[in-house]
Amino acid sequence: MSTSLNNIMGSEREDLYKIQTHAAGASGSLPLTPEMLLNSPSGDLFGLSQNVGMGWQPTKLNGKQILILSTQGGIRAEDGTPIALGYHTGHWEVGLLMKAAAEEITKLGGVPFAGYVSDPCDGRSQGTTGMFDSFPYRNDAAMVFRRLIRSLPTRRAVIGVATCDKGMPATMVALSAMHDLPTIIVPGGVTLPPTNGEDAGTIQTIGARYANNELSLQDAADLGCRACATPGGGCQFLGTAATAQVVAEALGLTIPHAALAPSGQLVWEEMGRASARAVIEMEAKGLKTRDILTDAAIRNAMILHAAFGGSTNLLLHIPAIAYAAKCTLPTVEDWSAVNREVPRLVSVLPNGPIYHPTVRVFLAGGVPEVMLHLRRMGVLDTNVLTVTGEKLDTILDWWEDSERRAKMRKHLIEADGVDPDDVIMSPDQAKSRGLTSTVTFPTGNIAPEGSVIKSTSIDPSVVGEDGVYRHKGKAKVFTTEKDAIKAIKTGGIKAGDIMVVMGRGPSGSGMEETYQLTSALKHLSFGKYVSLVTDARFSGVSTGACIGHVGPEALAGGPISKLRNGDVIEITVDRNTLVGSVNFVGEDDKSYTPEEGAAVLAAREQHPDLRQDPDLPDDTRLWAALQGVSGGTWRGGIYDVDRIIEVLEAGKEKLGMK
Repeated sequence: MSTSLNNIMGSEREDLYKIQTHAAGASGSLPLTPEMLLNSPSGDLFGLSQNVGMGWQPTKLNGKQILILSTQGGIRAEDGTPIALGYHTGHWEVGLLMKAAAEEITKLGGVPFAGYVSDPCDGRSQGTTGMFDSFPYRNDAAMVFRRLIRSLPTRRAVIGVATCDKGMPATMVALSAMHDLPTIIVPGGVTLPPTNGEDAGTIQTIGARYANNELSLQDAADLGCRACATPGGGCQFLGTAATAQVVAEALGLTIPHAALAPSGQLVWEEMGRASARAVIEMEAKGLKTRDILTDAAIRNAMILHAAFGGSTNLLLHIPAIAYAAKCTLPTVEDWSAVNREVPRLVSVLPNGPIYHPTVRVFLAGGVPEVMLHLRRMGVLDTNVLTVTGEKLDTILDWWEDSERRAKMRKHLIEADGVDPDDVIMSPDQAKSRGLTSTVTFPTGNIAPEGSVIKSTSIDPSVVGEDGVYRHKGKAKVFTTEKDAIKAIKTGGIKAGDIMVVMGRGPSGSGMEETYQLTSALKHLSFGKYVSLVTDARFSGVSTGACIGHVGPEALAGGPISKLRNGDVIEITVDRNTLVGSVNFVGEDDKSYTPEEGAAVLAAREQHPDLRQDPDLPDDTRLWAALQGVSGGTWRGGIYDVDRIIEVLEAGKEKLGMK
């Protein structure tokens, strides 16, 4: 045998050849009845054989079957040490939640099943071609989740366990489509911040800060080692993962006070057991997902998004949830109206003004605490049903006087010396502390279909006394994120610049997330004096004067594709009225009105370097085409099957294929 084969196949062991060729099988008998044999599908009957083959006792086969689906990743030993790493901490411990739920189901006489669709990490794929699969993954995972649900025809209810940026939205989209089943979400919680160190958002800027001589090599190495201080849960900031958990609870899909629990701790693990009890009770009462997910529930989720200061990525996910649930899809006008009506009440990473980690938001009362303020304001619909079978009004009455609320808030004071009312504020206190509404949707001759900016997180020192951010400057244009981050690291970007990153929308890169750019601008000393305009999207932890989701995207012929280095761009964002604009207003020595600028851009050719990324996978190209004909990102990047079929049929007719 060759040395290579010997290394692969190993030494000869006699016990390898002691191979068993038959077995006795499970003892006992299946609990069959004549009616089952006469009328049940063969799949139902064979399923019972499979169940006892996996070790389930035949005498316990008649319990109601509950399916648990999660995004679990990696392989953990019983003591928690890694045998094979997961993609991220967010799915590393969710198996413990599944186990807790499964044991509770068994205890109550049910039969738990489990399946998995693991998820990627946006942090791990930042700046790489892995990001080209990030947003498209959501649709794919939701589709697989739905197929798994349908592939167990005997399930009576479904529990979804997920944590992070794409896994949680995918789970919500999948379960929202299960209109006639009881379903419930168990959020995977958050990781803890290091006692001394930087959070997982800040730590992603060590390369940019080192390149600009604002961080030493040793500090980068030491801080990076401690940033993920506990092994499970989503990041410590209110990014997409944390916002998605908040939205799940706001929709009524979780038990009360579920979002943002510290992963791995007893209060978190108990959530798995409580959720199992809740979904079994839902099934017994005949309560279905369609009873929970209504237009009012969708609007409540938008309201909580605004009150928390959530990630702009949820503008892509909430419409997709609404579509799956057969609810009305929110429009830009709907989002604007909600954000004008609802103040931001939560002081948390990355928005501030005090950068509290998400675990403190949980201890301060989380979603139900914020809802108490919103109920007093009269902006929340408290007649909606939740997975508890109770109306939201009843939940909030319970929460207000609960022992849980009192003890959590007391613990925050004792453990961290933090007043919970400084984390989750009343509207008056939030206003006095300078908290502004969450998002603005600028339009203009660069973004005629609109764009989005998390206006509440623009550094207050560059905002005028009238609450308006104004920036007029020359564009530095990039057609790849790689070139853009290189410019930031090598001195190519200075205070006063307006960065334009084009061709990174759905058609160019799968609408990649550009956090390595926005985080660098957040944490470099000159970054607050730089604006960014792009047809890509941002991480939930992004802050500053960063305008994304520009529509139409460059590769769909949007005016952003016509910009050149040196073009003069004018940006205004009114954080009080939530009105904004982004306009091309000059070149060389010429100045234009926005209308004149629009005409100049219309007459130009696209940027000569603009093209679809050569590394874009065919899977993502297909996703971009399907979501494009379904209404694009402003409809949530959904697959509208009727529209897709209509376009295909029209194409077949045009090509003479009928």
